[in-house]
Amino acid sequence: MTTETTGTPDEAFPLGPKSQFSAFSDDPRWALAIVRATVLEAAHPQIGAALADNSVFVAHPWRRLRNTFLSMRRMFAADPAVREREAARLNRLHARMSGSDSRGRAYDAMDRSTRAWVIATLFESAVTMCRLSGQPLDRDTMERTYAEYRAVLAALDGDAGELPEDLNDFWRYFDRVVENELENTEAARIILYRLFDHLPAPALLDGAPTLWAAGRAVAGPLLGAITVASLPEPYRRRAGLPEMPGAPALMQGAYLAAGLTRFLPEGWINAESIIEALSLPPDSDDPRARTVAALRARMKRASALLRLLTPLSGDTPGPAPSAATEAYRRSAEEFFRRVLDQTGDGHLDWPDLAAMARELSTRLDLDEPGEARLYDAFAAWWRELQAALDTDGDGRVSAEEYAAAVPSLAGPALIRVAEVLFDATDKDGNGSIDADEYRTLFRTAFHRDLTTTDGTCGRSAFVGGFLSFMAGRRAGTPYDPLLAEP
Repeated sequence: MTTETTGTPDEAFPLGPKSQFSAFSDDPRWALAIVRATVLEAAHPQIGAALADNSVFVAHPWRRLRNTFLSMRRMFAADPAVREREAARLNRLHARMSGSDSRGRAYDAMDRSTRAWVIATLFESAVTMCRLSGQPLDRDTMERTYAEYRAVLAALDGDAGELPEDLNDFWRYFDRVVENELENTEAARIILYRLFDHLPAPALLDGAPTLWAAGRAVAGPLLGAITVASLPEPYRRRAGLPEMPGAPALMQGAYLAAGLTRFLPEGWINAESIIEALSLPPDSDDPRARTVAALRARMKRASALLRLLTPLSGDTPGPAPSAATEAYRRSAEEFFRRVLDQTGDGHLDWPDLAAMARELSTRLDLDEPGEARLYDAFAAWWRELQAALDTDGDGRVSAEEYAAAVPSLAGPALIRVAEVLFDATDKDGNGSIDADEYRTLFRTAFHRDLTTTDGTCGRSAFVGGFLSFMAGRRAGTPYDPLLAEP
């Protein structure tokens, strides 16, 4: 029987560098396990509905990956203060997510049983990952790992009571949820069949669309098949998920191959460095950017060669636009897709603007008052957008409604968003953003358009640039890394 994770669980089951999670986090097998766990989460009706309505995993999967990974690192950190701060942030984030699914069933991201299921899928997928790769956990290690995950749930909910204390009881709980509660939700289908087929290129491969498309066309279906084959058989049966011939062998081979990386020298694989490198923008001054730039140049050459050898029909240039307004319309629609439609559902509504506020709050690590001010500013901007653009009165804004308005919507509410964001970034309150504050928000050095001779960014320059970006007037601005990158 495991020890209860209330009280002082860290003394018996230390988190941080000595935790089993820390051992898993840089393991390539963990990438397969995380995808599997995410599908099992999304298959829960409440979680699936919350993901479909609020998550950016479709339109901005790489950002979601980075934020999720960093959040997990904080929740398993050795410092209790780090865990408490991250738990408070997650609770504030989840408290803003509630609604109903397509069948009218209510969901609430603060529901304790569904939050417990998220933790359960992570633990069970870690155990399955080890088993499928031929390195099953022994009983003591499994008990310790389970205690760690229950400690994380206790940090979120105040106690871990929603998960059984005894490990044997956990497996009965897990099987019961799989048998009786999981469904073939839209969110699970998107992850399995749409996400991999439409996955945008990370920043590293942004300049090599042909190479990325070719690799994705092969890897996407394989990763989907591997994930389906690894899911519990009762769920596959109830959800009617087809299993590709040979998929079990393919799955076993993928986990075994990933498990061979344990023979590499320690430190050769660092998940955080890999994720950060994938997301580095081309003009970043990060020391790793030079290596990334060289890789990006090689990718572009390979992509050009592939395009010459096997030209894609989509590469054929279309006819020139007949009028400047048509060119602008396409530009507006592109901005709508890449920036405004954060959830990727084809419409602009409050969850999209909430996702923007969530991303900016996360980058700046805002406390509760600062986060509330930013959310309130975005809420006011949503009301302004809705009043100006929702011409059919359906409570949301379509790409067509946005493009037809020829948007230059630098109204009072958007100006307020820019001012609140400036104040949140200006941590020392001296009326300007210095290099360190700028890097916290943009993750790169100053852009020459936003600096003065004293090496700072003033309020007027920041607000003006942000308004220009959010109105969709310019492409390739210094603000693109905030919300436009995948």
